[in-house]
Amino acid sequence: MAAADSKIDNLRDAVAKLGEISENEKAGFISLVSRYLSGEAEQIEWSKIQTPTDEVVVPYDTLAPPPEDLDAMKALLDKLVVLKLNGGLGTTMGCTGPKSVIEVRNGFTFLDLIVIQIESLNKKYGCSVPLLLMNSFNTHDDTQKIVEKYSNSNIEIHTFNQSQYPRIVTEDFLPLPSKGQTGKDGWYPPGHGDVFPSLNNSGKLDTLLSQGKEYVFVANSDNLGAIVDIKILNHLITNQNEYCMEVTPKTLADVKGGTLISYEGRVQLLEIAQVPDEHVNEFKSIEKFKIFNTNNLWVNLKAIKRLVDAEALKMEIIPNPKEVDGVKVLQLETAAGAAIRFFEKAIGINVPRSRFLPVKATSDLLLVQSDLYTLVDGYVIRNPARVKPSNPSIELGPEFKKVANFLARFKSIPSIVELDSLKVSGDVSFGSGVVLKGNVTIAAKAGVKLEIPDGAVLENKVSLHFTSQHLPNLKLCGLCHDCYAWCLTDTWP
Repeated sequence: MAAADSKIDNLRDAVAKLGEISENEKAGFISLVSRYLSGEAEQIEWSKIQTPTDEVVVPYDTLAPPPEDLDAMKALLDKLVVLKLNGGLGTTMGCTGPKSVIEVRNGFTFLDLIVIQIESLNKKYGCSVPLLLMNSFNTHDDTQKIVEKYSNSNIEIHTFNQSQYPRIVTEDFLPLPSKGQTGKDGWYPPGHGDVFPSLNNSGKLDTLLSQGKEYVFVANSDNLGAIVDIKILNHLITNQNEYCMEVTPKTLADVKGGTLISYEGRVQLLEIAQVPDEHVNEFKSIEKFKIFNTNNLWVNLKAIKRLVDAEALKMEIIPNPKEVDGVKVLQLETAAGAAIRFFEKAIGINVPRSRFLPVKATSDLLLVQSDLYTLVDGYVIRNPARVKPSNPSIELGPEFKKVANFLARFKSIPSIVELDSLKVSGDVSFGSGVVLKGNVTIAAKAGVKLEIPDGAVLENKVSLHFTSQHLPNLKLCGLCHDCYAWCLTDTWP
């Protein structure tokens, strides 16, 4: 314990000299590190975990319909604030700047669609739902410039920054900026669990409360399914639930996602990092743990104020080791979903999968740009012609990872309404009007460029493989399936 105290004392002295951050940020950072060093994390006792009842995780289809009266709807919506987590960069998809400005559909960015959605809501009901964007120091400047284009909108748009914390050098537990790393690499945003203190520290929380706002709907800016749902808002206000997490049925693609459990009389988020090694496979099972966290959260603003002022939001700490210019560093983060156990009458709502449509990679971009969806008033609406409830599984090779490369490989996005799965690897490009059905695998081997021709229809387990050095730029005719047989046998007739 003495060693931990010494580390904290040294760290506090070093942080006090950092002029780039506020006193609130310094205090929050030291508090987080102190909790981490004290090892206060509670261990989950596996035998105490219970499956939540329908009173704790409410099925969406049991929610009462909202009032039909327009004045009553306006009164409901006037209590609401929408907050989008806008701290992420688009670097994983090869973009610079905030991820929310990547074009996702019909030339519109994530942010455009969010603004259009709230504009149409305010216009339809005569209400004034404001939009808040929580930026990080990485996205703040760019977002401020982008928000200017919405100055004539009928939405009140607020921006604020989440905390900026110094990365800790693992070797001596001192802040990286105090070692001369004065650039952005010396700092990090401490996860979206920071939304609650940052909302308070920015002064925005008090402003919203003074305007009579009661609930904030928090969601990731890249989740196109995270739209305002009046049924959910109505349920929370009627039942005085301080916190609601939207969960949705887990598929094999979501096995690592956090889930809601009942634990010692309270609802709690269970993350895979908290699971003992011997129970990890059980946690990943979609039989026992059938739901996962979408990170769509509805939270009472007065409750946030009460808990932040009492310094009661002690969410589980997520250690995230990194390396900066060869120096091993540590950053400590928290997640907003973990706050659920501190709020009164907290619940989950088991929502349709349509409310979880994140765009994390270009494979997701292919889904939302395809004929699987249409765009209405900023809302991405699923094509009713798609019979299966689940979306196709799509795996694109590294050649498609960056948005610019992805777009260059499609003359137009293929039709995928009848697609079950798609796997593409190698130097492959698609012509216009391509139709994909069933299970399709396309693999061009090293050194071979494959172009799927305009109008080609690929259906059910067509596997395209090329080895021949004699055909470096083979184009498929698209008129028959004979050439597919050549591909499968690696022979040329």
